[in-house]
Amino acid sequence: MAKNTAKGSSGQQGNETPDSSGVASKAQELKVFFEEAQVELKKVTWPTRKETITTCVAVLILVVVMSLFLGLVDLGFSKITEAVLS
Repeated sequence: MAKNTAKGSSGQQGNETPDSSGVASKAQELKVFFEEAQVELKKVTWPTRKETITTCVAVLILVVVMSLFLGLVDLGFSKITEAVLS
């Protein structure tokens, strides 16, 4: 609502039909967005294949280690709970 109020107070209210100015405005904004996105993508430094593989291996190792840890903790808590309740 705040955007509509700000646009309406600029003096353009009533000069154009809401549909034509809205659609044309949104199309222009979309065009500008894609142009700016293209400029930003040119600035990106993409990782090399070696960096990507190294990172993936590190993540997989971390997942396995954390799974084992959480599995052991769960097993320990279940044994403690079983001992207390029996």
